[in-house]
Amino acid sequence: MDAPGTASTAVELRQLRCLVAIVDEGGFTDAAAVLGVSQAAVSRTLAALEQALGVRLLRRTSRVVTPTATGLRVVAHARRVLGEVDTLVREAASGHTRLRIGYAWSALDRHTLAFQRRWAAERPETELQLVRVNSASAGLAEGACDMAVVRRAPADRRFGSAIVGLERRLCALASDDPLARRRSVRLADLGGRTLLIDRRTGTTTLDLWPPDARPATEETHDVDDWLTVIATGRGVGVTAESTAHQYPRPGVVYRPVRDAEPVAVRLLWWRDDPHPAVQDVLELLTGLYREG
Repeated sequence: MDAPGTASTAVELRQLRCLVAIVDEGGFTDAAAVLGVSQAAVSRTLAALEQALGVRLLRRTSRVVTPTATGLRVVAHARRVLGEVDTLVREAASGHTRLRIGYAWSALDRHTLAFQRRWAAERPETELQLVRVNSASAGLAEGACDMAVVRRAPADRRFGSAIVGLERRLCALASDDPLARRRSVRLADLGGRTLLIDRRTGTTTLDLWPPDARPATEETHDVDDWLTVIATGRGVGVTAESTAHQYPRPGVVYRPVRDAEPVAVRLLWWRDDPHPAVQDVLELLTGLYREG
């Protein structure tokens, strides 16, 4: 006998499917036809489930089969469990027919639309989805995507990576900031300002400035919040060029930082389980950035 509280370990998916089929079809005979088994097998499967749970699930008469009060609760749970399992199976099976590419603050600069269109034209059998996840791996470590576009060198050795292009660094300013009247700025121009940074995913660190000329900092974790603060004039930001293309905002202007090194754009993937499309994505993105 199972100890109390351990019965769930004996419950099988086929038993839950059997219970749901009996309730949906209104009896054992029709449930057996739907499941493709004998009526005796349906009876044995239900009996095994009731024994595993230690409760009666159905009331059976010569004419009707109805769930008990407990049975109604178990059927509701069974539907959710079976639905989750079906979703899991579809997710696993779609691994080669769907490609999810994660990104944190911005996707692929001005190449985003071209990438989506070329992929649809050249690889119509693989659905492309761009997913925004503000984490260090842009959702790769969290299982939210199959590959990720990042703008910081990965520290996690589980990931393979390659640089696909470079982007200029831009300064984001309030539109009425005196610096906004310039065509470009220098890092030294920002030394007396408050710099908004995202330590988890951002491309800007104080290492860009000499130790004795660094701006004050304020931390942010979301691009919308970052833009809102900048628009009020309370701070400035330094970011990759792709942010300006993806997030134009009234009250905010972007100016090139002419003495800052460009930002490397990297593609990440699981080293031990790469998506089959990694090479195709690498070639397409590298080509787009080269053309740009």
